[in-house]
Amino acid sequence: MNDAPAPLLAARNVTKLFGGLAAVNEVSVDLWQGRIHAVIGPNGAGKSTLTNLLSGDLSPTTGTVTLDGQDVTGWNPEKISRAGLGRSYQKTNIFLPFTVWENVRLAAQSRTPHAARWLNRATGFAAINDRTARAVELAGLQDRSQQIAGTISHGEQRQLEIAMTLATDPKVLLLDEPLAGMGTAEAQRMVDLLLKIKPGHAIMLVEHDMDAVFALADHLTVMVNGQVIASGKPAQVRADANVQSAYLGEEH
Repeated sequence: MNDAPAPLLAARNVTKLFGGLAAVNEVSVDLWQGRIHAVIGPNGAGKSTLTNLLSGDLSPTTGTVTLDGQDVTGWNPEKISRAGLGRSYQKTNIFLPFTVWENVRLAAQSRTPHAARWLNRATGFAAINDRTARAVELAGLQDRSQQIAGTISHGEQRQLEIAMTLATDPKVLLLDEPLAGMGTAEAQRMVDLLLKIKPGHAIMLVEHDMDAVFALADHLTVMVNGQVIASGKPAQVRADANVQSAYLGEEH
């Protein structure tokens, strides 16, 4: 009898065709709670397309996606999100004129089981405020909670986007280049944040910062031209001659 836990998210032989082009070609991934699965590869490898297939932004041509044991293949993004999946995008996706707190509260509000009563103040919903406070604290933004989102640093905006995602209580997180455009100090804060939230989530990380990838990843998948060319423990993949030739280069 096998009592091992199942992956929180599993993709099996997922393929996406655009005309005659296979942007993703029979890719399989498993995401487990408490582990970070990094997906790397050159531009055009199919990493973001894979993320879109898992999140419902695109429907696979063939293959299946299961989330917490439920087949979610072809579901729309809102339905998949409500089933327990959260994601961030390459381009920061926040409400710049609102405060940090208001941004996170809006995300928390999306999980209310009924429509908010329009004549009630949004600040009066205790459960939403509690969820907002937890997400803001977890993301390390307590000291920025009342600042306008458009005035905080790029790195803090990326933290804010993750805080908004956390406010929806996801089981699985898909993070698309969360360290893009960051300096050394901001990148280290993001690495620390991802390690902090790792125990309670299954995380797929798409990232070009190889130092961060090797600091964070429990499992590493390399994609080239829509296909997986290697997948395994980071040290194993790092030593793969095909991976070094196709992507990492001799310096890695």
